[in-house]
Amino acid sequence: MSHRVVLPVLAAALLAGCSTLLPKGTNDTPTPFQTYAEAEAAVNQIVPFKTSPKELPALGFDAKEGRNVTIIPYPNIVERLAPYSGVALDALDPGIRICILAQTQCRGYLFRFERQDRKREGNFWADFFNVKRINHYTGWWIEALVVVNDGTVLFRNIAGAPSTERTDMYNNPLGPFQPAGEGVGTVLLR
Repeated sequence: MSHRVVLPVLAAALLAGCSTLLPKGTNDTPTPFQTYAEAEAAVNQIVPFKTSPKELPALGFDAKEGRNVTIIPYPNIVERLAPYSGVALDALDPGIRICILAQTQCRGYLFRFERQDRKREGNFWADFFNVKRINHYTGWWIEALVVVNDGTVLFRNIAGAPSTERTDMYNNPLGPFQPAGEGVGTVLLR
C-alpha cells in the first residue's frame, strides 16, 4: 500500500477514535477483596469475644504478613475509642473497657483497603495539547479497626465509602504554553 493511502486512513482512524486514545488507570491498594461489600462482609465475620487473632488472616486481615495495616499502640487506641475522660468507664463498650484496663497489653490494628479507577474523558486533542484535561475517578475504600488482647478480639469497627466518585477538570487556555507562561510570571514577580 502506498503512503498516500496509508496516511489518510491513519488520520481518519485517529480522528474517529480519539477518546479511546486517552489514558486509563487503576490505583489498587493490595487487598484480598474485590468489592466493598465483600470487605464489609469479612469485617462482619469478626465477632468480639469469639474471634481469635489467629483467625484474622483467614478472613483477609493479616496483621503480621498483610499489607496496608497500621499497628495502633495502647495510648492511640484510648485516644480513638475513649477520647473524653468525662465518660464513665462502665459506659464504654465492654471490649474498650477491657482494653483500657489491660493498658499496654492491648493492641489495635487498622486495616485499610481501597480500589480506585481513573479514566480520562473528553477530546483527545484538547487533552494532548494540555488545553482541557478531565480525569474521572470511581472506586471504594474501607477501614477496619480490630482491637485485641490476650488472644481474643475485644472490639471491631468499620468505616468507609462503598462508592466514591470525583471529577478533576483542568483548563489551560494557552495549552502547551501555559507552564511557560506561569514560569515567566514567577520570574517577573521577583
